[in-house]
Amino acid sequence: MFLAIKEIKHEKLRYGLIILMIFLISYLIFMLSSLSVGLASENTQAIGSWDAQKVILNKNSNVSMFQSILTKKDVKNANVGKDEAYVGQLGIVVKEKNRETVSAQFLGVKKNQFIYQDQKLVSGKKATKNNQVTVDSSFRDKGYKLGDKISLNGSSKKYKIVGFVQNAKINIAPIVYGSLTTWKKMRMAAPNVVASAIISRDSSYKYNHKNAKTYPIAKFINKLPGYTAQNTTFELMIGFLFVISLIIVAVFLYILTMQKMHNFAVMRAQGIPSKTLVGATIIQSIILVAIGVIIGLILMWITNAALPAAVPISFTPMIMVGGTVGMLVMGIIGSLIPIRSILKVDPAKAIGE
Repeated sequence: MFLAIKEIKHEKLRYGLIILMIFLISYLIFMLSSLSVGLASENTQAIGSWDAQKVILNKNSNVSMFQSILTKKDVKNANVGKDEAYVGQLGIVVKEKNRETVSAQFLGVKKNQFIYQDQKLVSGKKATKNNQVTVDSSFRDKGYKLGDKISLNGSSKKYKIVGFVQNAKINIAPIVYGSLTTWKKMRMAAPNVVASAIISRDSSYKYNHKNAKTYPIAKFINKLPGYTAQNTTFELMIGFLFVISLIIVAVFLYILTMQKMHNFAVMRAQGIPSKTLVGATIIQSIILVAIGVIIGLILMWITNAALPAAVPISFTPMIMVGGTVGMLVMGIIGSLIPIRSILKVDPAKAIGE
């Protein structure tokens, strides 16, 4: 430990550059991880708030609630109890005079079922009539207020905003909650159409029919447009950054080790064991990575506090711990690269010189 710290203090510029690069990489890892979690959350906010475990869809819908239609015949024998709810989904465009136009998802629900009853209101009340809606709280950031009368998909019919709901997004789009009757009218569905899906909070619930099939919620989420591709892209970028950090630590420590071979030979000739020199190199790497990561955490915390609410970012404790541990592991692995050269140091060379 003493040898490692002494050398860092002596070569401030060299080790300062290593810390700078580790800081930049760790900051980028924290940023990408936070964006990945934030975007994933906005894809599944509503599903998480429902505590959904299973979803029943038309078997020909490609596991998409947007493309699914369930008829009375399809759900004739479905046991829809207190843990199940009908949902009708439709993509809409919300307009209101002097307000920003918003692309959203309309979800039709029934008042006597849990999705309606468990809405977490930020303000206002739940919709009780067909011409009333509750909307995601992000609408407030776009200037919408309680009492605003909005049109959906350019229709002349107006719907009154009576409440703002927390965590009401699906596939990144904000949700407008209304009645199933309203959904059927906007969808221009046939009289025998019931809903797009049945959502269940019961993990053991299962219902299969000629045209209906039960899917685990994980499969449904993975089929959300762009969800899997988005997460895979972020994971690859973060993985490459960890590899880059490993390469940077390994290359710099190897170069510095080669430059110090004569010093190591002298220390070996003085009786300092190889394990002391190896330990100093590993500790040195841990110190450099720790300093860089701590600076990255501080800047990421400031960035997270400064960014507007519209940016989908979620800097969670799991990201902090995962990123820190990952960087430390890469630093330790990188420090092992030059060890072979240290172990091969010949004290006789120093004595000869």
